[in-house]
Parts: sequence; structure tokens; C-alpha cells
Amino acid sequence: MKILKYTLGLSLIVLTLFGCTSDDDNTDFVNQIEAPTNVSASVRVTQDNTGLVTITPLAEGVTTFNIGFGDNSEPSGVILPGGSVDHVYEEGTYEATITANGLNGLSTTITQQIVVSFQAPEILEVIIENDPALSKTVNVTVTADYAMFYEVDFGEDDSTEPSSANIGETISYTYQEAGIYTITIEAMGAAIETTTYSEDFEVTAILQPLASAPTPPSRAEEDVISIFSSVYNDVPDTNYFPDWGQGGQGSGWAMFDLGGDQMLQYVNLSYQGIALADGTSVDVSNMESLHLDVWTADAVTDIEVSLINNASGTVTEAPVTVALNANSWTSIEIPISDYIDQGLTVTEIFQLKFVGEPWAAGTVFIDNIYFWKTPSATPTGVLGTWKLSTAPGSLGVGPAPGDTSWWNCDAACVTDRACYFDDEYIFNADGTFSNVLGADTWVEGWQGGGDACGAPVAPHDGSNPATFVYNDIDGTITLNGVGAYIGVPKANNSGELSNPADAPASITYSVELSNFDTEMTVSIEAGAGVFWQFHLVKESEPVSPLTGTWQVAQEAGALGVGPAPGDTSWWNCDAACVTDRACYYDDQYVFGADGSFSNVLGADTWVEGWQGGGDACGAPVAPHDGSNPATYTYDEGAGTVTLNGIGAFIGVPKANNSGELSDPADAPSSITYSVTFIDSNTINVSIEAGAGVFWQYKLVKI
Repeated sequence: MKILKYTLGLSLIVLTLFGCTSDDDNTDFVNQIEAPTNVSASVRVTQDNTGLVTITPLAEGVTTFNIGFGDNSEPSGVILPGGSVDHVYEEGTYEATITANGLNGLSTTITQQIVVSFQAPEILEVIIENDPALSKTVNVTVTADYAMFYEVDFGEDDSTEPSSANIGETISYTYQEAGIYTITIEAMGAAIETTTYSEDFEVTAILQPLASAPTPPSRAEEDVISIFSSVYNDVPDTNYFPDWGQGGQGSGWAMFDLGGDQMLQYVNLSYQGIALADGTSVDVSNMESLHLDVWTADAVTDIEVSLINNASGTVTEAPVTVALNANSWTSIEIPISDYIDQGLTVTEIFQLKFVGEPWAAGTVFIDNIYFWKTPSATPTGVLGTWKLSTAPGSLGVGPAPGDTSWWNCDAACVTDRACYFDDEYIFNADGTFSNVLGADTWVEGWQGGGDACGAPVAPHDGSNPATFVYNDIDGTITLNGVGAYIGVPKANNSGELSNPADAPASITYSVELSNFDTEMTVSIEAGAGVFWQFHLVKESEPVSPLTGTWQVAQEAGALGVGPAPGDTSWWNCDAACVTDRACYYDDQYVFGADGSFSNVLGADTWVEGWQGGGDACGAPVAPHDGSNPATYTYDEGAGTVTLNGIGAFIGVPKANNSGELSDPADAPSSITYSVTFIDSNTINVSIEAGAGVFWQYKLVKI
């Protein structure tokens, strides 16, 4: 960071100082429509000692502006968004007002002080710093007495116009490459004379992650084989840094610690491996996917991930290459079938290998390496939507679990805090967690509130993504995500918050389910011997992970038929077929949260000969046209979905559990499909339509 104070002589300048007020909130109009927000102004002045100021008002949700110049002259009149107004000021200090008018008469006004003097910019203070979160990005902030605005030439491209901002505001710029650049700042006002400053500044690239990888979702032990993670139980005695010759190629490795979160760091990655303990291997043949999270700067563009098998003493391997995102975590899901399709046996995996592209060009950080499959059973009884019980005493604090003698919320308190007792705590089947607070909740003084109902305060407003891990053996729930909480937001494992900015990234609660998993007692020791306790009741069952609208993936091989699941060698729709059947690939399969199912086919779909069509696009044919009501039942444990309703189908309408239709009139009233989740937005669906005839579809959520 660089700070400079620079003083020059006198000339004419205009200085703007900002204040903010709002008015004209007309409660006679529709409450849902808000007054304009983020009202500001770009203020520029000519450098000719005339005092000519150009004011360009800015705002969101605005239809017109009005400006009062504050010098007893006539107001500006109506200014449309994007417009500006010129005004000449005499020497003096003025309070100008900028009013942004929105729909239905609502408006917001800011007050802007304008000072006209005969001095050039002086006491110039320049702050130049590398952005702490964005790689190769520089932030410049300039203040000065008697200055109106400033311009910055960042010194990278002579053809680029300088950036400008009002004095006191920050300009950000992202360079193509790290290095040393000459940054030139010119502070300007109404005077002919300006003030300039120049500095050679080193622009740096961020070469390590600043935040942890996404936290893996809750999974049953039998549904995951973990190689390296902080959430699951890893295969013991694994060697994460076996030297297979990389050290002699300029590569290195280390365990990287990010605020207590450990991850693997492979420096100048040529190739690197992970080796299970001698004599140890894992059978991943019943797993569906290999997951890993990879972070890199922009040097490593791709990573090759290989599984190495040692079946019967014969070592074989197969690679899969994945593109990486620069300067952010790339969450990678590689279907196990991608390895099996290369002929690899996956029953005795004893090593993994990573290869960087380009070779030995940069560093990667890897976390959360595990194999997983769709849960074989409902993972926990905590799934669903929960609220605090409205019974007196459901919220309290005391010296021990079960003791809320220090304070608890009595009947009057429950009534006073109705805005709090309708807050929802949602545990989803995919391992995500949400705080849903609505328009208001109980806001305490440490949050800037008045110990009363008010708008939720970040980060405890549900705005950040979060996940949960439920351990039914230990009786704990861990929420991962800044601002995620149960009960009261201030209570955490280190004590009680006094500032929302100090919210931890993770909190663990003790939980006990009762009454057939419809009630939950939650407690947390927030400091030695300080136990906050909450009694929750389940409001609803969890939403099925199928809920939503799906389509067959518009890619070659997403639709096909063959002799076994995963094998579509008899026929599959290639790239040309996908193009020809565009009318089919926009068909929608809609699973409602209420258990309803719909085929939404639009004006046309692919109609085959047995339906009276010509194996071409045409109008949907009943009953496979979505005209009949239908429902669905998803059995997560069995990995099946059953459609109930004549004509309801997934993929191709002729395929059913008894064979293939030859007449639409023979459509069954129910069909059961096998479903495998690749991720939360991708599924494989198959049906055995006759002995050894497997129709198969890859669907994506839209």
C-alpha cells in the first residue's frame, strides 16, 4: 500500500462532500414498490477557472431526477436517466440536492456539498494497493483538498483512456499480467492547474486460495470412500506425497494450512500421486463418481486425474482430463464409468495420479478427494423444514443442558417475537442448509438493531450458501457457511458474538430427535458453562431432490438403448441426431414439490411410427402428450422413481416395464424407472423394457 500527501499552490477548484437523506416515502402507494436506491452523482468541472460544473445523477429504480443547485438559482427541471446538467458556480459553499424519482411518486434525495474556491488540489493523498481477493487487480483511492475528481492511467495499455472517479471514491483495474507498472494520478478541479503523482507499483498475482473449497454434503458412511477430506473418515495411513521422481523434475509438495483447513499443495505440478498404505486398496465399482476440488492460478489450465488399479497383481491405469478455472475452486465430478469405459477394472484402486497441463508450469491445491454414490437410504431424520416451537420455554439459556433458569422465552415473549418464531431452518436431502427468515426477524443490539423485530442482518440473513453434516452416532449437527445458525445467531462454539462480521464459518450443535423425528432439541455451549437451548418442531418433509424441471441432455449419447445399464451400443442419439430431434430435446419432465408429475412437450415432439407419426417432429399424441394428471413417488433407498398416470413417461414413451408399446392405447397406468444422481442437477435414468433391453437417458435440471 502506498499513501502520499502532496501539497501545491492555489487556484480555483470545486470540492464535493456527500451526505444522504431520504424523503417522500408515500405509504399511500403499493408497499412492494421501493424508492430509488444507490443515489449518487458523477461531478466534473472544467479546468478553466470558470466554475462550470457538470452533474450527472445516478440511481437504481429511477425514472427522473431533479437537482437543486443550492445557490438560490432555479432548479434543474426534469433530467432523464443518463442525462446531466451544467451549472456555473460563483466562489462559495453550496448545499446541492439530487432527488431521484421512482414509480408512483416515491423518491430519494441526497445532499451534496459543493465548494468553489481559488486553490489548486493540495494535500494529495494516494492509496494504491493490490486487491486482497482478486488476482492482478489494483485499487486506487485519492483524496485531496480542493479537488473534484481524479483520473488514473494504469500504465498497461497506452491506447486505453484513463479511468476517472470522484475524489474519495475507489477505482479498480485488473491487469493482464503481474509486474511493475507506472501508475499516474491526476487530481483535478475547476482550476487550470492540476496536481499529478506517478509511482512504479508492483502488481501481484494471488497464487493461493483465500477461501476453503465448498464443504462436502452429509453422506452415510457406506455411501462414500474418502481419500482426503475433513468431513468424512479417510482411508487410513494414506501417503499423499510419494516421490515418484517429481522432485528431480522441479516439482514439490506440502500440506497447506488455510486458517486451520488443510489441503494438498502440489508445486510446479508435473505429475504427483497418492498411494494407499501397502497392501491396501479400495473397491469403487459400486461408487458412481470421483469428487475432488482443485484451486490454481492461471498457469495450470487442465489436470489429468488417473485411477490406478492392482487387480491380481497387474497394475493398470486410466486418465480423465478436466479443465480448471483460474483463481477459483473447480469442483470436479468424474463418473466412475469414464474409467470403466476405458477398460479399467476398479475393484482394487491403490493409487491416484495427477498430471498438470502445461507440464510443471504451476501450483495446484487439492481438497475433498472422495468416491461417492447416491445414498442407499434416507440419510437422517433431520431432513425437512423446522421452526422453533411456540411453546413457552422452547428458547432459553442456562448453566447446563436441560436447564434454562438464567432466561427463557415465556408466553409473552413468544407473542412479542412472532417475527422470530416463524423463522425456518431447512435441511435438504442434498446436504444443503438454509435460514429462511422472511422480511423480518428478531434483531438484537449487537446486530445494530433495537432488540425488536427488524430486517435480517447479514451474514445471519440466509444470504450465504451453507451445508450441514449430521452425525447420528455423536448426536451433532455441524453447519458450514458463514452466517448459518440454529436458534440465536450470536451463540457459537467460541462464545457469543458482539459483531456480525465475526461470524464463524462453522458451528457444531448437539441434537436429539424425538417423537418419530418430528421434534428436535438443540443445544450449544457458547462459552464455558453457557448453554443456549432450542426446541424445534418439523414443519414439513424434505423436498425430493427430483423436484424441478428436467430435460434430456442435449449431447451425443444422452439417449440410447443397449443390453445393460451404461451400455448403449445398440443405438444412441449422436450429434447429428440431437440436431434432427431438437423438437424432442426441449421436452420437459416436471417433478412438483407436491408429488405431481407433468410431461410438457410444447407444440411438437418426436413422433414415431407406432404413434401414427413418421419418425419426425410432430404434434404430441395422446395419452403421451401430458394431458392426463400424473404423480410420482421417489424411493431414494431403492434408487427408483415411479410415475402414476396413463401416458406419463421419461425419455421415450414406448419403453415400459413390460416391454415396448406398439399402440398408444396400451399405455400402462404406472412405470418405474431406475435413477442415479451424478450431481444435484444431473441424473441417469434407465428402464428395462423387456428382458435385457435397457433404454437409458441422461437428464439435466433446467
